[in-house]
Amino acid sequence: MNPVITLEALIVMDTIEQRGSYAAAAEALNKVPSALSYIIQKLEEQLGVTLFQRQGRRSVLTPAGKHLLEEGRLILGAVNKLADKTRSIANGWEASIRIAIDTMFNTEATFSVIEAFLADHPDMEIDIREEVMSGGWEALIDDDVDLLLGAAEPIPKQKGVHAVPIATLDRVFAVAPGHPLAGAEQPIPHTSIARERTVVVHDSARTAIPWTKGIITESRYFYVPTVDCKIRAQLAGIGCGFLPRRRVQHHIDAGRLVALEIENTAMAQETTMYMAWKIVNRGKGLKALKDRFIAKQQSLLEI
Repeated sequence: MNPVITLEALIVMDTIEQRGSYAAAAEALNKVPSALSYIIQKLEEQLGVTLFQRQGRRSVLTPAGKHLLEEGRLILGAVNKLADKTRSIANGWEASIRIAIDTMFNTEATFSVIEAFLADHPDMEIDIREEVMSGGWEALIDDDVDLLLGAAEPIPKQKGVHAVPIATLDRVFAVAPGHPLAGAEQPIPHTSIARERTVVVHDSARTAIPWTKGIITESRYFYVPTVDCKIRAQLAGIGCGFLPRRRVQHHIDAGRLVALEIENTAMAQETTMYMAWKIVNRGKGLKALKDRFIAKQQSLLEI
């Protein structure tokens, strides 16, 4: 069954409405006016409505015609977008990029790089998910994402996964001013910390063995899904733990958090964060985005 409304009819309607007359539209479409009249008359007969009416020398849409053209322009836009994406894919540019961002890397600096990429490639679709620790590696290995940002060691040994250092995570052990450790003598020993509740971000792995990083053993745990939740929990005095220094420094400066020195300095060492992808993924969009992150590595140096 042939559709009543064709793309050709929508294009003719759009051109007539923009040009104001059949004659002007015919000139723009390189057709004779009678050909346009035939297309519109046939559409009106099949729909049982009047689409254009004469006002002096101009052809003006009726209310029914306005509705049809408004909706039709959406279809024309979608068709043009489909054509553009098809040509892009044929030239090696994928239609979308799926990204897993580790919760520690979910910052304004990260999204500023993505925004600049989209400014140059506005038709590219980006699908972002937030992961924690091994959850990001799992998503990449299972082909659920094309790019992993901010992943922590250890790097999986699976062949075909390539990882490059992209940033450094500087962590600080912090508590709310009213927390029992806030007034303790520093450096604070492990035994004192172990008596307190620690706020821990859940590893988001579904099937892989969850990792632990920066967790105080023997402590009571308060689990949260993201770093943002961890920050809010520690601001509320629920517990203690390591936080990304850059994201909480303004809270420390304002006195909403207290930075503490601890005896186990190894736990507070800087952590390297990686960008990773599968070598078989050779899309031009992915390469362009990776190159932008590498180019901005200096500004991402400390997350």
